[in-house]
Amino acid sequence: MNYGLLTLELGVVLAGLTVLLAGLWLPTGKQRSLSHAAAGFLALLLVLSFTRWIDAGETETAMGGMFILDGMALFFKRLFLVAAMIVLVFSFDYSDRLPGAALAEYTALMLFALAGMMLAASAHHLSVLFVSVELIAVTFYVLVSFQRTRIGSLEAGVKYLIMGALASALMVYGIALVYGTAGGMDYPRLATAAATGNRVFQLGVLLVMAGLGFKIAAFPLQMWAPDVYQGAPTPTTAFLAIGSKAAGFALLLRLVYSAVPELNAWLGPVVALIAGITILYGSLCAIPQRNLKRLLGYSSIANAGYLLLGVAAMNTAGQSAILFFLGAYLVSVLGAFLVIGLVTRDSDSDDLGALAGLNQRSPLLAFTLSLSMVSLAGIPPLAGFFGKFLLLKALVERAQLEPAYIWLLVVGLIGIVISMYYYFGVVRAIYWAKEPEQLEPIALSRPMRYAVGFCAAGMLYLGLFPSGLLKAALAAVQTL
Repeated sequence: MNYGLLTLELGVVLAGLTVLLAGLWLPTGKQRSLSHAAAGFLALLLVLSFTRWIDAGETETAMGGMFILDGMALFFKRLFLVAAMIVLVFSFDYSDRLPGAALAEYTALMLFALAGMMLAASAHHLSVLFVSVELIAVTFYVLVSFQRTRIGSLEAGVKYLIMGALASALMVYGIALVYGTAGGMDYPRLATAAATGNRVFQLGVLLVMAGLGFKIAAFPLQMWAPDVYQGAPTPTTAFLAIGSKAAGFALLLRLVYSAVPELNAWLGPVVALIAGITILYGSLCAIPQRNLKRLLGYSSIANAGYLLLGVAAMNTAGQSAILFFLGAYLVSVLGAFLVIGLVTRDSDSDDLGALAGLNQRSPLLAFTLSLSMVSLAGIPPLAGFFGKFLLLKALVERAQLEPAYIWLLVVGLIGIVISMYYYFGVVRAIYWAKEPEQLEPIALSRPMRYAVGFCAAGMLYLGLFPSGLLKAALAAVQTL
């Protein structure tokens, strides 16, 4: 077995175990520094991922072909590393709201969730797919309910656990059906079985995809997102929003295009229908929301629908658009959660009214949150605009071959128009709200200032100069 291909995953697991052990000896007051140390170690792993030791420029496999390391896997691993670094920096400033004696455990669980995400990016076998999904899910069950003194956090954890158990049951049953009809779980064998047209096999694939639909918060397994986003600690919500969703799409892309490409003729319309319903559900339900984290929960559902447009397009343009959009979504949604976490740090309310006077309290935070909302709405010249443009462009290419897809294009445009209302409602609350409750300046540590600045710069850079990330995304999907 070529263990060298698992260097990044093993490094992250080792870091998590080290943090756990360090938490046994470090006093509570010094445990906060573990999050910064872990973020620094992840930065080293990110640099290592660009060396020829990891990125040899060719597809390699390990564990008998169950683990694959190629361009797409490395793209997602780097995405996860960047997201985890920002969230760990954020958790340092948020740690005063977490149980004091468990900060090391919180950081370690973040790292174990990251290991599951990175393993998901390289899954080339249904057993690895299931293990990676469960590793992510189990760690987030704890992370979501980590503020055990808050009823909202415990309630969110229970809801996430129940829905996660349902999704796991669907996935296990689907894997059983696939294994029984295909005689194996490796992707090359599944590709051969998919060509036979066996209905039981097709049902199994649909059930596996339903389990992945829970990870990306797509209809009909999207109901958990608003409640969990609201109740979970804000760093957990931020990592869940980008990490879990990106891991779900990494698994979905590999499954649809590598394992069962012969089923794309009928999977395309199914995914298109789910995408349309998901967009409309998320967009319409976000309109009346006053809680910022619930609003972003419904926004996450809508964005899952937009990402599914790239899957429904069934072409290379759609695949690369998904990867680009996830990169744009990372800086946009993390920027939003960083600001919301800092603004509501000293209160137990995430209401829209907490943003009143933010432009006076911290111009940097007001500017970053405004950029995030405009980017998520898909307004040029920010990263979110180019991401949605690429997804819709890929769908237009599909509609030229199959005009029936025009309805999905219309739904996507309607969703963008609706989203402008609730996204710009946040911007209005920042700059034009009446009678701000408080005007005390918001103090920012230097690492947090860098993290917020990185997100703001990323939204502007990817919107004005998207070619670099787009080329990386195109190169990554060639292996599919």
